[in-house]
Amino acid sequence: MGVPVLPTISTAFIVISAVLVAIGWGLIYKRKIEAHKKVMLAAGVAALIFFIIYASRTIFIGNTSFGGPDELKVYYTFFLVFHITLATVGAVFGIVSIVTGLKTKLSIHRKIGPITSIIWFFVAITGVAVYLLLYVIYEGGQTTSLLKAIFGF
Repeated sequence: MGVPVLPTISTAFIVISAVLVAIGWGLIYKRKIEAHKKVMLAAGVAALIFFIIYASRTIFIGNTSFGGPDELKVYYTFFLVFHITLATVGAVFGIVSIVTGLKTKLSIHRKIGPITSIIWFFVAITGVAVYLLLYVIYEGGQTTSLLKAIFGF
């Protein structure tokens, strides 16, 4: 079985967004504010593309349950819930970071921007790990509703 197209593409966009965030960090460190703004907006767009693909797939196709050994399912589930929680927090922080940056509310932006970036790096890393566990290391389980895929009911 080959790797599925949509999860591969969406995971690539999360990686792209994290790479762009890292580039954005470097640019702001060098005080290249306009370049930083453009790269961080591109990172946001890449993350949004991920979300659109993921949400569309979830709505129209469903989610893939863990197909690995039963003794690892509880660890995978814990890891997945951690990833989803982190991604949700990271998305909210990302929106706030972008809005405060664009509205030049820099005192807030400078405080939460670095935190947002660190969260987003962990989201990207754990997202790639989920992808690898679901589609590369183990053959994916059945594609089904979100709750059934995560919790088995």
